[in-house]
Amino acid sequence: MTGLTLFVGNKNYSSWSMRPWIAMMAAGIDFEDVVIPFDFAAGNPEIRAVSPTGKVPLLRHGDFLVWESLAIIDYVAELFPDAGLWPADRQARARARSYSMEMLSGFRALRGACPMNIRRAKKALDVAEDVRADVARIETIWRQALAQSGGPFLFGAFTAADAMYAPVVNRFDVYDLVADPETLGYMNRVKAHPAFLKWEEAARAEPWVVIEDEV
Repeated sequence: MTGLTLFVGNKNYSSWSMRPWIAMMAAGIDFEDVVIPFDFAAGNPEIRAVSPTGKVPLLRHGDFLVWESLAIIDYVAELFPDAGLWPADRQARARARSYSMEMLSGFRALRGACPMNIRRAKKALDVAEDVRADVARIETIWRQALAQSGGPFLFGAFTAADAMYAPVVNRFDVYDLVADPETLGYMNRVKAHPAFLKWEEAARAEPWVVIEDEV
């Protein structure tokens, strides 16, 4: 055992939890998976009991705590430098981190209008222009990365950059936001990845419903 415990929220809704979970699972890193559901209007007090921010995801490594999705991924990448969490090439690695930081800090219109919801039946959503602008930018990122790497994922093999955009794949799919064949092809490859399928299976089995995220 690696001694790593990853605390996550509801797998149906918790996009930020999904990112490090998918990255670690895809890289073959052994960790304990603990779900603390968002089953209180103001959050679950059990999260506050383990997390200094009162939020998940949270990684515990022995007595050491790491929070925030990208910080968790970077910490694990340093623990397991041969796991391929980031591209080996320095410039590709810098671009992967730039795309990941853009996901971390941006696309607020998309995230606000279209919460991640694995169980949502696919149905088109009429969205505002700021959401469309976010969608267009993400499609540009994917198109440029795939053109440079040759695919099948953003940097060839599945990396942390793909994990950072995995919840967007769900959003684009269930809200029927995209039609470009290249975009849909990339989405289909992510959705078929064993780590994505494992998360999806667990999400569909959850009993909890968060009304605010049922758009």
